[in-house]
Amino acid sequence: MPQLWVTNSLGGYMSAKNLSKKLRLAVQPLIKFRQLCDVKDATQQGKHKGQTYHWDVFSDVATQGATLTETTTMPETQFVITQGTLTVNEYGNSVPYTGKLDDLSELPVTTIINKVIKNDAKKAFDIAAEAQFSYTPLHVCEDGSSTTAINLMTASTNTDTASVELGKGHVKAIRDVMVERNIPPYMGDDYIAISWPTTYRTFKNDLESIKQYTTEGFKMILNGEVGRYENIRFIEQTNIAKDGSTYSDWCYFMGDDTVCEAIVVPEEIRGKIPGDYGRSKGVAWYYLGGFGLVHTAQLQARIVRWGSKA
Repeated sequence: MPQLWVTNSLGGYMSAKNLSKKLRLAVQPLIKFRQLCDVKDATQQGKHKGQTYHWDVFSDVATQGATLTETTTMPETQFVITQGTLTVNEYGNSVPYTGKLDDLSELPVTTIINKVIKNDAKKAFDIAAEAQFSYTPLHVCEDGSSTTAINLMTASTNTDTASVELGKGHVKAIRDVMVERNIPPYMGDDYIAISWPTTYRTFKNDLESIKQYTTEGFKMILNGEVGRYENIRFIEQTNIAKDGSTYSDWCYFMGDDTVCEAIVVPEEIRGKIPGDYGRSKGVAWYYLGGFGLVHTAQLQARIVRWGSKA
């Protein structure tokens, strides 16, 4: 349904008599998950080459190198190349409006709609990206009711039930698992964690007394970043819904090479060609691309998802 002048709740109030001249919009969060994706230019693969985008994934070598003896030949080994795939899709949304609304409004209709649909696009990208993060084969939950030990599950879903909140003991154990699995850090020596603010609440309360939740020394702060602990940088987000767990909600911990984003047509604002002799107008956002989990095998996985099956 288009924005109309005759319907107050849709457009009739866009007059300075009933609305402040100062433009106000609902506060919307910036992208959080999408900034953690590895962006690929899918136009290099070429348009008109099908809907599936491919990229190469390289395994570790089959046999570890070691000390050589002078009289023996150089050992030989191999590594495996597999291909990751994702499906390129169209994304978009639009707000149609009438020419009368545009002509009579004392506020900039097109400018307002541009901002509203940009906020919509940001959330759509995060939803699409997180759907791929959730396919990680590595899941963790606390071991029993421990506040320090964790249970690592190498399956497609979490099979454990949380009974305590995420705490600093769990964060330490998760980092140890990531380091010992040789998951490369996301940036410098640091890993990344992302979740809801309330998921971090017990964890942050634990750290207040020792004042270790800091961001000092960083030149680049990610969108939503609130601090750092145990070489993990923590990001808050509100775009992706909670899973409704009684105790601790989901939290993603990750290193480098997480989710691939293939862009064929970058996101853009498009104006509708006016119809009905200029009486029918509209503004849309459009994007052609897709997201795909890079490492689907558990031995090479880069993402660890904290959470509960219920």
